[in-house]
Amino acid sequence: MRQRYTQFSVSPSILMFIPKYFAFLLGFTKINSIFATISVLNNIRMKILHTSDWHLGHTLYNFSREEEHADMLRQMTRIVEEEKPDAFVISGDVYDTMQPSASVQTMLANALVDIHRANHDMKIVCIAGNHDSGSRHTIYRTPWKALGVEMVGNISRDSRLEDYIFKVEGKGYIVAVPFAADRFMPEDVFVRLQEMVAEMNKEEQLPVFLSAHLAVARCDYRGHDMSTDENIGGLGCQELNVFGEGYDYIALGHIHKYQKLDSDGRIYYCGTPIAMSFDEVYRGNRHCVMLVECEAHGAIPQVTPLEINNPRPLVNIPQEGFAEWEEVKREFANYPDNIPSYIRLNVEVENYLTSGANDEASMIASEKDCRFCIINAKRKESAQKEKERQVFTTSEFKQLDTTDVARMWIESKGDTFDDEMKEIIEEVKREIVGS
Repeated sequence: MRQRYTQFSVSPSILMFIPKYFAFLLGFTKINSIFATISVLNNIRMKILHTSDWHLGHTLYNFSREEEHADMLRQMTRIVEEEKPDAFVISGDVYDTMQPSASVQTMLANALVDIHRANHDMKIVCIAGNHDSGSRHTIYRTPWKALGVEMVGNISRDSRLEDYIFKVEGKGYIVAVPFAADRFMPEDVFVRLQEMVAEMNKEEQLPVFLSAHLAVARCDYRGHDMSTDENIGGLGCQELNVFGEGYDYIALGHIHKYQKLDSDGRIYYCGTPIAMSFDEVYRGNRHCVMLVECEAHGAIPQVTPLEINNPRPLVNIPQEGFAEWEEVKREFANYPDNIPSYIRLNVEVENYLTSGANDEASMIASEKDCRFCIINAKRKESAQKEKERQVFTTSEFKQLDTTDVARMWIESKGDTFDDEMKEIIEEVKREIVGS
């Protein structure tokens, strides 16, 4: 005789009471692990998509990238439709400049509407980065709320910090801190916000996510021009301990390389969804959005990068390093005719680039479905010069005189730093100091 089983359901409020009851009986002071178990039983798993650094409106050597950005946004919409996340988090730099054109602003507006339609129940949180205008984010904040979009543009020392905390009912919290110059950023803002959320979250113990746009010390910043270990992309670097303890996942923007920053796997840069420059194209670099799932406050998040395909990729020839002009030209001629792409030729030269090299490259490109951008020429160093090249630590470099720095740079390019050149540098220094 088949045994009958009676199905029953348990109220979420009763489930959330169970850990308290056992804590009272057993004398537990910390019950996060029990909350995590109950949250799994009660299906309180929060899922977000983390993206940043779209740089809409970006041009590459005067070529518009509107077609690629439109395709990228369609891919993101499809991912939202398939994954049905609880929140879509954009950690800054949606625009490439603070003054985007009307067509670029329309592209963003249409994309956010499409992403919302792909999952009506999802909250969208978009913070301003250092390339964005915080005021532009703030102006239309009220109508965007009607579509579940939280545009977070500005923060200052006078801001009400509770306005930067967003709850996804029954799922979790998102703390959203836009970019601000150090003189405007509230003191210990990340720690203070985490403490505020902890007070709100005492009963439910839901996952807590942070979205921020900044440079973290000792991250991998390959692809960022004019950057140092202390300043990346114009932003001074901050230590990981600035975030304090208590965030289950920290969704960062600003650095263009996808990477994990901590051993626990809670702090990530998602990087650019498509490469912004040829220097971002190298073996091992991924362009993606991050799918993040967390079962409860205190649980280790599950992080999955989802690749974004660029219909017109950036291609270096050769793929790595430099080669002599004839070899590069031969490799470019053999590049497939039917692949839409941008091309940079990396050429090593003895003294100067061959006369007419750009015309030759343009002629080869004219028979292909690619866009020739530039010849990136690098002067070949003799073995002796390479051996003599000095390497400085950051502190040592700061001690150097400006004229010495100029001399080393000019000589590294194979030019002579003579008395006339020295006088020009000294004159520029005098004008700067006197201004």
